[in-house]
Amino acid sequence: MREILHIQGGQCGNQIGSKFWEVVCAEHGIDATGKYNGDSEQQLERINVYYNEASGGRFVPRAVLMDLEPGTMDSVRSGPYGQIFRPDNFVFGQSGAGNNWAKGHYTEGAELIDSVLDVVRKEAENCDCLQGFQVCHSLGGGTGSGMGTLLISKIREEYPDRMMLTFSVFPSPKVSDTVVEPYNATLSVHQLVENADECMVLDNEALHNICSRTLKLTSPSFGDLNHLISATMSGVTCCLRFPGQLNSDLRKLAVNLIPFPRLHFFMVGFAPLTSRGSQQYSTLSVPELTQQMWDAKNMMCAADPRHGRYLTASAMFRGKMSTKEVDEQMMNVQNKHSSYFVEWIPNNVKSTVCDRGRLSCIGTLGKGMDEMEFTEAESNMNDLVSEYQQYQDATAGEDYEDEEEELHDM
Repeated sequence: MREILHIQGGQCGNQIGSKFWEVVCAEHGIDATGKYNGDSEQQLERINVYYNEASGGRFVPRAVLMDLEPGTMDSVRSGPYGQIFRPDNFVFGQSGAGNNWAKGHYTEGAELIDSVLDVVRKEAENCDCLQGFQVCHSLGGGTGSGMGTLLISKIREEYPDRMMLTFSVFPSPKVSDTVVEPYNATLSVHQLVENADECMVLDNEALHNICSRTLKLTSPSFGDLNHLISATMSGVTCCLRFPGQLNSDLRKLAVNLIPFPRLHFFMVGFAPLTSRGSQQYSTLSVPELTQQMWDAKNMMCAADPRHGRYLTASAMFRGKMSTKEVDEQMMNVQNKHSSYFVEWIPNNVKSTVCDRGRLSCIGTLGKGMDEMEFTEAESNMNDLVSEYQQYQDATAGEDYEDEEEELHDM
């Protein structure tokens, strides 16, 4: 089977990761002890993508949980699905990273990294055909960003031909805990550009806006934000977990969505999102889901797609619906809003339908750091922004004209 190894690091990574496993277990009919009590063969058909089967028919998540302090691990263990994880796969230190990227990347994190890699290696060796890794982490703290990117670079060294997908929670100035978040995030993006293959961009500001404006929650908790992220992660991975044709593994997803290797940061939208009071007044039709899915208010990161253009897009629909209607709606979107899609990639929206599931769419920073590292990280991130801008503004005939001029000069 094409297995995926899941890794969650830091407080945020472990919280959203644990929520992800709750949702995935429910969808595959796995209870809190790892026993299967589902109602469909499809739930078990690709169960090995995320689970190892232990003796006695028990399904164990292929997950590694790490942190630089024990508190988060304790709360995961005491959570509803805490006993489903393999105890040896909890790896933690005692000191914490104190929101310091350098501590996570160079000092405390570097001391713990070999223990984490031992567990990763053990899990990878047990796989028949490992397709890649998925990492849940935040970029604003110390462990998820510093140690998370250290682990990603070490895995890239050891498994250069496997895919690396990240679910990265970016900090935002409006929902900020610490003053050093922008530095931690910039240093992390510098690493993710080079060492990750696919990054799902999420941020607390967008999630907060969805909770307050769309779901009409008066004071959203982190639990509410994590619930949104887990629903999104479940939607993004449904084509990996259930039988399907398009984007059925991490590599196919990358081939369909990434035109240039560095441009692998994905905005994620999710539908349906409606407040509890208004559910009975709305219909869950394919046109309604399509309209919501492309809506800027449904994006899980606070970047307005109307201020730029889509290079590529993938629409994953879940539930019983007509594929013909889905294809018609996708064509409709591209024809109506052609200015929002780059013209030099024709048919750049791919759709897939998965009939499982309900109807939906988918401290200080000076520790051992050199000033040059900040400058390089900032420069790399600015280059990335420029590359996106360049390809968004490019037209279909540009390269051809340049080549003709060169030939004429010769």
